[in-house]
Amino acid sequence: MLSTQIKEATKTEHQETEKKVVLRIKNISTNEDYIELLKCFYAYFNTVEKAIAPYINTVLPDYSERRNSSYIKADIEELGGTIDKLPSATAAEVKDAIQAMGALYVLEGSIMGGPYIVQMLQKKGIEKGFSFFSGYGAESGLKWASFTSALNVLPQTESDVAKAVDIARETFKRFGDVFEITSLIQAK
Repeated sequence: MLSTQIKEATKTEHQETEKKVVLRIKNISTNEDYIELLKCFYAYFNTVEKAIAPYINTVLPDYSERRNSSYIKADIEELGGTIDKLPSATAAEVKDAIQAMGALYVLEGSIMGGPYIVQMLQKKGIEKGFSFFSGYGAESGLKWASFTSALNVLPQTESDVAKAVDIARETFKRFGDVFEITSLIQAK
């Protein structure tokens, strides 16, 4: 199954990105800090969404019903922020549906970690701005299963598998880069 192959092949990139995100969360002490974290998510998710848009609806019919960067924007605004002055974010080049789904694997997979992020933030005194990290609520498991089912029927060749894995790796890496760049800027 392609979802399992991607999961196994991207462990390192996933862990490296997760470390960067968790480090940023550990350094949050105000709503303004949280807004800056959300801006990283917004910048990257919005960029990837634009890259996959031409290909995704044909292979994932419920895509328009899924969590997206508009939830992040709403959270930023609920906290009193704006999407001005976003960090730089670059998506991998997407050329077909298999690559679009490989990139979306990273974004959809982040849903599963959302409740843990909310818990970490609440322990730091953050009380609102959680619509994005709440994912699909009680439906999260079902939505993930629906996504992986659509993903798993796509590959027709080993080349398809390799394309999906490669773009998932690159998507994780470029997502981590957004946090690394903003951390360097904040350190100055």
